[in-house]
Amino acid sequence: MTTSSSSATSRPLTRSDYVSTLPPWRRLLAMLNWRPVYDIEMRGRESEKRLKQLRLEVEQLQESNARIARFEQELFSSSNQAPSTGNSSPT
Repeated sequence: MTTSSSSATSRPLTRSDYVSTLPPWRRLLAMLNWRPVYDIEMRGRESEKRLKQLRLEVEQLQESNARIARFEQELFSSSNQAPSTGNSSPT
């Protein structure tokens, strides 16, 4: 049975794949369904991915907020100047 290396690296590690990489004594424990390390590692990887995604989203939001603030500043600074009507008498 042969598998291509690209398909092996593109799919996530399944429980059976993970168990096959363990030493025999850990395989026995895994057969007894005692696998806290695997669960902790998987949760850690998931949380790291989510944390990276959240940091990227925060960075994008900060950039958007900065652009909006610059736009508002330009808009309000130009709207504060009274348009000249040619008539200098106050009404």
